[in-house]
Amino acid sequence: MTDFSELIDRRHTNSMKWDVKDNELPMWVADMDFRTLPAITEAIQERAKSGIFGYEEVPQAYFDAVQGWFESEHSWRSETAWMIFSTGVVPTISSSVRRLTNVGDNVLIQAPVYNIFYNSILNNGRHVLSSDLVFDDQGTYHIDWDDLEAKMAEPLTTLMILCNPHNPVGIIWSAETLARIGELAAKHHVVVLSDEIHSDITAPGKGYIPFASVNKTNEQNCVVAVAPSKTFNVAALHAATVIVPNEGLRAIVNRGLNSDELAEPNSFAIPATIAAYTKGHQWVHDLRAYIEDNKQTVADFVAKNVPGVKAIAGDATYLVWLDTSKVGMPSDKLEQFIRDQTGLYLSAGSVYGGNGRDFLRMNVACPKERVLDGLERLKQGIAAVK
Repeated sequence: MTDFSELIDRRHTNSMKWDVKDNELPMWVADMDFRTLPAITEAIQERAKSGIFGYEEVPQAYFDAVQGWFESEHSWRSETAWMIFSTGVVPTISSSVRRLTNVGDNVLIQAPVYNIFYNSILNNGRHVLSSDLVFDDQGTYHIDWDDLEAKMAEPLTTLMILCNPHNPVGIIWSAETLARIGELAAKHHVVVLSDEIHSDITAPGKGYIPFASVNKTNEQNCVVAVAPSKTFNVAALHAATVIVPNEGLRAIVNRGLNSDELAEPNSFAIPATIAAYTKGHQWVHDLRAYIEDNKQTVADFVAKNVPGVKAIAGDATYLVWLDTSKVGMPSDKLEQFIRDQTGLYLSAGSVYGGNGRDFLRMNVACPKERVLDGLERLKQGIAAVK
């Protein structure tokens, strides 16, 4: 059993997250500080014993494992014939943008949202069109349906990238919401690309709903991208699965992934993923409970000790969205100020667009001791703002 409270020194290990000064505590990028599922490590070690790492194909066992995981964990039995191996969710998004849209088209998003979406759109000569999520007086986000439909109806809008569950806000979209998005997308001939990389990290008892599972309309007009990378902290293994039920759409996406050389696995990606999806059920349930406790610790501490800051409630991801609108400093400047003053390294909400300029994002997928350290630094940093 994994000890999620174990403090592991990741400095000087080529970790992007931990490439920081000695006094700094990184709680920014979505990378966990927990050891992965032991069965994954064992599968990698077993594969390494052969000493031969030539070109490999993706076996049926891989797709069976993905199918089994989503059926047991998320009540969705997707056909293995719908699945394509990819080296990552972000590469899949960029490839799909190139294949499913034309230069100059609008790609619709819902800001504030994962900042790399912007890169995948702009770097490929497309336009970002955001139907910003509305932040209400109760501290919750919701969709402006009139605005969403108006932007879907624009002739140059051909693709929507949905974040399901939503990063950084932490929303688990309901079946009703997903059905309504799917209905509007089909009506206006907009394909939905659903990034579901955070699907497994939800509060205990609150599962997410795959976009394609809601109804036939959604199923036949979407590209779903999933991966074990966030769930099991194996991003560097480069393994993802693209699920496209519509045969014609799947052929287009598949050709793009192959043309972009994104469909060939490394030697450890396959056995590691199979191990994760066949042996990781209890580990993930334990992880969810630990992360939820960390998130509650943040919410309680901030409410009692950090005036002007509020933790926004979210049932998904291991990322806490902190409302700093009352502090009086834009998040990009505030993030740097806190880092300079205390060594706490958070993500500035401004990079996510929308009203993100009033927020900071904190990664709490780490031992509670580090969470408490980060909270004390946050308290100190906010108190130092004049």
